[in-house]
Amino acid sequence: MDYRVLIADDHPLARKAIRLLLEPESGFEIVAEATNGEQAVQLCQELLPDLVLMDIRMPGMNGLEATRKIKQLYPHTKIVMLSVSDDVADLFTAIQNGAQGYLLKNMDPDEWLLYLKGLLEDNSEISRGMADRLFQLFRSAPVHAEGSPKQGGLTSREYEILACVASGQSNRLIAEQLIITENTVKNHIKNILAKLELDNRVQLTAYAIRHGLTQYSHRKNDK
Repeated sequence: MDYRVLIADDHPLARKAIRLLLEPESGFEIVAEATNGEQAVQLCQELLPDLVLMDIRMPGMNGLEATRKIKQLYPHTKIVMLSVSDDVADLFTAIQNGAQGYLLKNMDPDEWLLYLKGLLEDNSEISRGMADRLFQLFRSAPVHAEGSPKQGGLTSREYEILACVASGQSNRLIAEQLIITENTVKNHIKNILAKLELDNRVQLTAYAIRHGLTQYSHRKNDK
């Protein structure tokens, strides 16, 4: 199966570099290019791509606003933000607006391909890897808890698992730590995502860190 890709970047050389990276790879079909956010939204309406590679800094409507609009219209379209900066504020905003990931333009091309293929194939291990990377970055920056968490009705166990996910632990490690099965962990994560109206582990990580929920105490008696 070929995944239809839209590239949105105002720099011609950046768009060319992405084409040179993806076109030789099986599974990617680049259907269009946009030079700003408005074009990206319009092309998504016309072409319905599976994946949008979205530059953050563009003239007119920037990539963050375009991401918000596209996800409102087409929630199943996957969007990965592209940037030369690892600015924490941009990372949080992108994830809150619905982006599935965030890639730095200077990352190794093999990392790009590995992540994009894993994302499109719903590989949870790749998603966890991005959550790990975000957590390491966020942990080194002065991020403060922001207001009260969304009232999603999480149980004590779900708060424990949320904290584990935010710390970058795999499902297997969470299961070992909390003395439950790995399948139970998967079900809890699915329920947490539904209650908080989030899409993936990356968004869970950002949510937990932003609301100061990464150090929730682990109890063994609420299985």
